Amino acid sequence: MRVAMIGTGYVGLVSGACFSEFGVDVICVDKDSSKIAALEVGKMPIYEPGLEDLVAKNVKAGRLSFTADLFKAVKDADAVFIAVGTPSRRGDGHADLSYVFAAAKEIAGAISGYTVVVTKSTVPVGTGREVEKIIFETRPDADVDVVSNPEFLREGSAIEDFMRPDRVVIGTKVERAQDVMRGLYRPLYLTETPIVFTTRQTSELIKYAANTFLATKITFINEIADLCEVVDADVQDVARGIGLDGRIGRKFLHAGPGYGGSCFPKDTLALVKTAADMERPLRIVETVVDINSKRKSRMADKIIEACGGVDGKIIAILGVTFKPNTDDMRDSPSLDIVASLQDAGATIRAFDPEGMEEAETMMADITWCADAYEAMRDADAVGIITEWNQFRALDLERVKSLLKAPVMIDLRNIYDPESMSSAGFTYVSVGRARVDGL
Repeated sequence: MRVAMIGTGYVGLVSGACFSEFGVDVICVDKDSSKIAALEVGKMPIYEPGLEDLVAKNVKAGRLSFTADLFKAVKDADAVFIAVGTPSRRGDGHADLSYVFAAAKEIAGAISGYTVVVTKSTVPVGTGREVEKIIFETRPDADVDVVSNPEFLREGSAIEDFMRPDRVVIGTKVERAQDVMRGLYRPLYLTETPIVFTTRQTSELIKYAANTFLATKITFINEIADLCEVVDADVQDVARGIGLDGRIGRKFLHAGPGYGGSCFPKDTLALVKTAADMERPLRIVETVVDINSKRKSRMADKIIEACGGVDGKIIAILGVTFKPNTDDMRDSPSLDIVASLQDAGATIRAFDPEGMEEAETMMADITWCADAYEAMRDADAVGIITEWNQFRALDLERVKSLLKAPVMIDLRNIYDPESMSSAGFTYVSVGRARVDGL
């Protein structure tokens, strides 16, 4: 079976590499010829654990290749996946579908014989219908079925998520299209992965509903964390106490500086806009979006308060990506937090294991350091924004010797307050009481 993957961003590249690992012949397409040239020599455009090795393995086996020639990739493909970006549209927050529609028009001009065109990108309800309309307007004789197949990949564990998913959602009721999709996902059938066949519209909505629900869980526990701080409760114990309830579950109940990344911010906003257009407003989701946008400035205030003001002070920042095990800076809480600290007069020294190159294009007037300890040298306090594993076991005596004052603001709750107090730190976290060194 042959697959053309349109787009070599996060979704397209990971999905293409994983399909090739299943034994499918995959050609990944991108208009950016420099990106294709880099991929052909094994240089990845994103950081994802295991991706470089997976790509190299399947390129060597002859199952995975890259091209800027869409026509060449599509004309003999059994399935063509659209995996291009759908960023928030400037001005109104709707998903920008221009890349999806442009891809659909090009695909229509290249297909030959029966082809399944699959929207892999996160798209609002009704997008598949528009893609179908564009294809048939361009090629009235096209033998095509348009299918929705949303991705549920977590950055940092995307390969594992693809290979061992909780479920696969496929939006089509057309039997021959279902047969093609079953063939592509046959290895997952063998492991008894649930395959959910539904309508195209339902499939499109499932993706938005899933991401929005997870964003709501994050926002809920963050609000509970704020309450914990004023009633002398511990948010981590609260999260464990409710998360052990099987109806609630333990995942996404980690208090912190708010959600970011490529999915939650744009998807929650897009769903809000879609619902409003349909005159079925989602008040809960509207509130989630509003609370999360304000959360980041609240986290900056937490750092400022812990330091007794930051004007003229040096603040060490550990971690700037929106989560660990990725170099993705999109809507990262660090962008707002650092900017607010700078506005308050702070000088920033920072370190991130993978995100500094990307962060340099988005954050100004920062001294980027070789490691965490260099960032903390002569700083007045240290703030942890992203919970990279290497920040979980810092040498606390060394940290104290480097800082002007033993002050740590841990926005990911990776340290224990009592232990930090015993180590002599003023320690501020999220949803737990402040402690001062003994």
